[in-house]
Amino acid sequence: MRVALFITCFNDVMYAKTGRAVVELLERLGQQVEFPMEQTCCGQMHFNTGYQRECISMVRRFADVFAPYDAVVSPSGSCVSMVREYHSRVAEVAAERGEDLSLGTDVAAVAPKVYELSEFLVDVLGVTDVGAYFPHRVTYHPTCHSLRMIHVGDKPLQLLRAVRGIDLVELPAAEQCCGFGGTFAVKNYQTSTAMLADKMSHVLDTGAEVCTAGDNSCLMHIGGGLSRLRSGVRTLHLAEILAATE
Repeated sequence: MRVALFITCFNDVMYAKTGRAVVELLERLGQQVEFPMEQTCCGQMHFNTGYQRECISMVRRFADVFAPYDAVVSPSGSCVSMVREYHSRVAEVAAERGEDLSLGTDVAAVAPKVYELSEFLVDVLGVTDVGAYFPHRVTYHPTCHSLRMIHVGDKPLQLLRAVRGIDLVELPAAEQCCGFGGTFAVKNYQTSTAMLADKMSHVLDTGAEVCTAGDNSCLMHIGGGLSRLRSGVRTLHLAEILAATE
């Protein structure tokens, strides 16, 4: 199987360790991972703020770059949801404008091959025990896109439960949004801050040393708040826990 890593802008610019953890993990499981250097943004930020026509060139590039691969793996439920749920809408916009009439066909061929990390591990590779060791008290925050759009369900928890040494504790009101939501946190900062306060309170109630999730965007939001509180709780992407062996 030919596998590609879709790293996403957020991870590429701010959380490179997550991408390296994904590659290390998949290679440990026998996969040879390629990193197409031509990849760029999936267009989510533009799409969510109303610039759908401006997404057309980004969706075209995505479809072209990842077309040769059997599977495309990403450490972001948010960006995977953009590809699987909304690239087809961008293709419709292109067709309505008489631009790139073949985009819909190309998107339909690529989008179903794009997987969030836990989906790929559990559904495609059929593994839950990835040989990880992480002797810390951990709680898991299910991000909105992974939970409500691509429906990863309890796959991340299945993977975490199989980690040796981990003390995995349930997060109260886990399904509540952390308040990030991309530009939502900027445009509606008062509401976002209130939502974050609730999320941090629940994280602190667990007594966890680490809060993990499948999206670094949410972890940045939660981690920033916990850091300002000087709580001592750190955030770490799911991939980095699963890649840990000592």
